[in-house]
Formats: sequence, structure tokens, C-alpha cells
Amino acid sequence: MTSLAARSDPPAGAPPAASTTPPRRRAGLALSGSALTILLMAASAPSPFYPRMQESFGLSPVGITLVFAVYAMALLATLLTVGSLSDHIGRRPVITTGFLVLAGGMVLLWTAQSSTGLFAGRAVQGLASGFLLSALSASISDFAPPVRPLRAALLNAAAPMVGLSLGALSAGVALAVSAHAEAIVFGALASAYCVVAATVWLVPETSARVAGWRRSLVPRMSVPHGVRRLFLISIPIIVAGWATGGLFFSLGPDIAAEQLGVHGPLAQSAVIAVLPVTGMLAVFAMHARPPRTAMVFAACTLGAGTLVSLIALQTGWLPLYVAAVAVTGTGFGTGFMGVIGSIAPVVPPHRRGALFAALYTTAYLSFGVPTVIAGALVSALSLSTATVIYGIIVIAAAATAGVSRAFVVRY
Repeated sequence: MTSLAARSDPPAGAPPAASTTPPRRRAGLALSGSALTILLMAASAPSPFYPRMQESFGLSPVGITLVFAVYAMALLATLLTVGSLSDHIGRRPVITTGFLVLAGGMVLLWTAQSSTGLFAGRAVQGLASGFLLSALSASISDFAPPVRPLRAALLNAAAPMVGLSLGALSAGVALAVSAHAEAIVFGALASAYCVVAATVWLVPETSARVAGWRRSLVPRMSVPHGVRRLFLISIPIIVAGWATGGLFFSLGPDIAAEQLGVHGPLAQSAVIAVLPVTGMLAVFAMHARPPRTAMVFAACTLGAGTLVSLIALQTGWLPLYVAAVAVTGTGFGTGFMGVIGSIAPVVPPHRRGALFAALYTTAYLSFGVPTVIAGALVSALSLSTATVIYGIIVIAAAATAGVSRAFVVRY
């Protein structure tokens, strides 16, 4: 296995990113990380609105999870087609297009008057996010100092945790203090996305224009040959972490209300935000550790935290549940960081867009599909039973990941 510090020369004709003055490179890294953060705010911001939308639009639990899944499936469709486009036409055009479309999705959510508007807004949001995720993640890896390859993994893992936390909490606060919460949350995000779409042109381009962009639109996942085995054994930890996030950001308010007696958008948002907040803290605490250590740690904490949370839900003990979610959150954050830290540094820059498309395709399949299944289980059985079944699946995936990284693959 190539060491984490391994590097490959950029393709012929690549922009001279390495020779760019350090301040501009630092600005590019900061902008890419900030853009990824506010992108993920949009993923969690709708969650506190779901109980109100569920009542206003007459949606069942399955309907709410389908709203969530529409976002994830639209994102996947885009990732599989344009996920590697920034490797061919440059990062900046893709990022600008994605954020302008995402601003339109926020306007649709802001003005939604029925379930049709809600579904449309989430679908547009998913399409835009598919444009952006791989391009932004690749941009972070491009701008990160070559002598510090784990910095990109840290930022790629920390930025989503910060964004998910801020999205849920800001929406909860807006709902608690204003009758115009949709305008405050979705309007502010739409404005921020337009600003990023313009600002990205102030930093250097890091990806060369390479022929073959039309062929790149053919739906496929592309994992460089040298990291395919590591990618495959990383799938269980991706599944465990992102499936956990999917449940929290779709049915989290219902779980807090029905099983723990937590009512009110701000209180429910605070419970949901424990997961990404502790994930963010764990990412910063563990970022200097080897990626393998981070992944084993994530597997253990995801499994143990999920088990204790199931016990807390069955007893209705809120303090135990919050503590368990905090433990689970540390694995939610560090697992994906370990995956990125293991794989991204050994992939040449002109393949990183395709790599992150494959990583996020796996992640969002884990984010969306199990959530829809959970919604169906809620309708067929009960919320309590559905969470138990879901938790058992997460524990099994975490155990598989822990064993494979601790005892099977030692690098």
C-alpha cells in the first residue's frame, strides 16, 4: 500500500496551483471549507420544520422519509453523472453552477405551500448538492498543503459536521422566535449561496481542462485501482455512520417527541444537533491520529453508542439518550475522516473528483435508502420497533467495520 504521503504529478496543462502564492492557496482552502460547511447546513436545516410540514401538508412518517429520500436520490443521480465533471472542466464552473441551483432550491422550500413544493425543493437541493460535494471535497484536497495530507481529511470531515450542527440549530432557533422562520433560514441560505457562487472566482483554479467531459457524464462510479480494496472495506463504516445521520435528520424530531417526551422545535433541534456537534469535536480531537485508528475508534463508538441509545429509548431516559448520542456522534464524525484520510492522499489530483463522487454515492445511498425503509417500518409496526431494527443494522455494520480494520487490513 502506498504511504499517506505519496503524491502524483498533476496532468499536463494543469493550472499552477502548487506555485500559487501561499495566501491565495490558504484563501482557496478556507473558501472551499466554508462552502462545504454552508452546503451541509441545507441538509439539516429542513429537519426542524418537518413536524410542522407533516401536520400542514398531511404527510405520514413514510412521507417525511420520502421527502428526505428525494433529496438523497436526486443527489446520487447527479453524483453518478457529473460527479467527476470538475476533473475535466475545472472546479470553479461546477461550484458556481451548483450553488446557483442550490439557491433556487432554497427559494422553493421557502415558498412551499404543499407537499409538492416541498418535494420539488428537496429534489432541486439534491441535484445541486450532487454537483457540489465531489467538486468541493476535491478542491479542499487540491488546496491542502502537500506536506500535511491529513489536513484535507480533517476539513472534509469537520466542515460537514459544523454545517449539519448549524443548520439544525439555526432552524430550531428561528422556529422558536419568529413566525417567518422559513424566510429567515432558507432566504439567508439562498443569499449566502449566491455570494459563494461569485466569490469562488477570486481563488485559483486547481483542476486542468481535460478532454472527455462528455464521456464523464455516463453514469458510473470510478475508484482508482490502487485503492479499490481499501474502498471496499471502508463501506461498512460509511454505512454505519451515514445511516445513523439519515435517521436523525429525518425522524429525529418524531423520536424525540414520541419516545422521550421532548417537544418544541428548539429542544428537538438541540437533541438532533448533539450528533454532529460531538462528531465535529471528535474530528478535531482525532485528526492527528492515523486514519486506521480513527476508523476503528469510529466503529467502536458507533456500535456502543447505538446500543446504549436503544436502551435509553426503551426506558424513556433522556439524559442517557443524550449521552449515548454524544458517543455515537464521535463515530459519526471520525469514521468518514478516517476513510478520506486513508484514500484521498494517494489518489492523483485529476482523479479526486471521481473518487469523491464514489465516496459520496456510497454515503448518500446509506443516508437515504435505510431511512425510507425506517419510515415504512414505522407505518407497518411502530416507531419504537423501527428504531430497534435500525439500530441493530447500524451495530452490525459498525462491528463489521471494526473487525475488518483492526484485524483484517492493518494499514
